[in-house]
Amino acid sequence: MANAPDILKQLLTAEPMTERQAQSTFEEILSGSWNDAQIGAMLALIAGRPGGPTVDELVGGAKVMRSHVTPVPLPAGTAGRLIDTCGTGGAPKAFNVSTIAAIVTVAAAPGRVIIAKHGSTSRTGRGSAELMQALGVNVAASPEAQARCLQRLGICFCFAIHHHPAMKHAAPARKALGFPTIFNLLGPLTNPAGASRQLMGTYSRDLAEKVAHTLARLGVEKALVVTSHDGLDELTITDTNIVHTIERGQVSTHVVDAATLGLRRAAFEDIAVNSLEEAVRVAREVLSGKPGPTRDMVLLNAAGALLAADAAADLRDGIALGAKAIDSGAAAALLDGLIIESAR
Repeated sequence: MANAPDILKQLLTAEPMTERQAQSTFEEILSGSWNDAQIGAMLALIAGRPGGPTVDELVGGAKVMRSHVTPVPLPAGTAGRLIDTCGTGGAPKAFNVSTIAAIVTVAAAPGRVIIAKHGSTSRTGRGSAELMQALGVNVAASPEAQARCLQRLGICFCFAIHHHPAMKHAAPARKALGFPTIFNLLGPLTNPAGASRQLMGTYSRDLAEKVAHTLARLGVEKALVVTSHDGLDELTITDTNIVHTIERGQVSTHVVDAATLGLRRAAFEDIAVNSLEEAVRVAREVLSGKPGPTRDMVLLNAAGALLAADAAADLRDGIALGAKAIDSGAAAALLDGLIIESAR
């Protein structure tokens, strides 16, 4: 078993935890054995270490997080088709790209792609949970209701606070610190429906590579871990992107420039929002078919999700599929269906 003082002394010397130590540490934290000061110190020491958390620490922490999750009961036939688009946050705040992209992805490949969109609130007040609620989705739907949404619509929203009750033990320390910690990386690695495929945006190039190797060790079926050269945790049209593809336990890395895919380069200000009301407006405009940089951002990320789901031949094909889903009205209709079904 991990001993808090001993682990903290070890971390103070910049010596990382082994996978086994990380498992013991996170098990004790999520069981309530560490106090707020100890948790805060551990998180700060890992975050402040050059390079941040290690792959061993991420693997150990993710295994524990997964063991404590309140699961979504999966409908029959979903194995291998389930994907998540949850990112880490911690980057400059654009609009809710991954949330809208999840809707477009499912509408672009009905019956072929199923998304359990994992998400939470944000310090900005416009995280995925706030957006979904403002659009009319019942973010407090039970796991059984989420499973019904998956079965009938191919998509559900999993509000993190309802699926990770053990995280209450770490919440005060995380809130007090006020900066991204290892939990920002562990959350997206812990999909409540056990998604075996993923498009995951990260806020750091170094961490993106570590997350990719973590997913490989955790046995993901296929995933794209992405970050941009300007620090966004999305596939972006504002700069070039670094994409780590994980498949069959192997990680390959390449650079993606949206400009080579028929999408126009834009400035960050073109995709930024400053309030929840703006985020809702952008979501509705994109789903209604309005052209522009916000639509292009959604299309690029939907293409990444479709590629991770093996529902598109490449990103260019995925962009075309996403555009068709929006312009046909299928994506907007899917959101309407989720609003109704999640409230039943």
